[in-house]
Amino acid sequence: MSRPFEFLPSQPLEPRVRFLHPGDVALAQRGERLDTLLGSCVAVLLTDPKRTVGAMCHIVHTSQRAPQDPHDTRHGQAAMRTLFAQLRAVGFAPEHCEAWVCGGGNMFPERVNSYAVGDANLDWVNEFLANAGIPVLAESVGGPFYRRIAWTIGDAEPIIEEIPVEDLSH
Repeated sequence: MSRPFEFLPSQPLEPRVRFLHPGDVALAQRGERLDTLLGSCVAVLLTDPKRTVGAMCHIVHTSQRAPQDPHDTRHGQAAMRTLFAQLRAVGFAPEHCEAWVCGGGNMFPERVNSYAVGDANLDWVNEFLANAGIPVLAESVGGPFYRRIAWTIGDAEPIIEEIPVEDLSH
């Protein structure tokens, strides 16, 4: 004897999550999530104005010293070049995107109380975005903080948690 078809209550699907390590560059579609953890590194998050696609890079170095591998995305130029290429590959012009900038923390506030590595990284990223004509919607930068970022591509802004450096030293 056959049983009638049963409808199960719909369960919300968990978004696909990609965790970016230093030097990673990733592209995601609406509903997917990009996560990372930053110290003095800087994350650039780009999205189209309708929030249908998002891209993130985790930049470690922004110095003008040329890396041994020009495609090493731990370096700012290569990371942004790769980020732009990924956006173009799915039909989005990076110069029409909007940005969030996160990170650039001072990981050694007891030793460095002036211009730190994070400050240099932020200066480079801000100059790069300004030259590309990309508006920065918001930023969470500087200070003695790590930052945990969770960004589900869509209408909501990224969730950025600031973690004081001293909280992790105990």
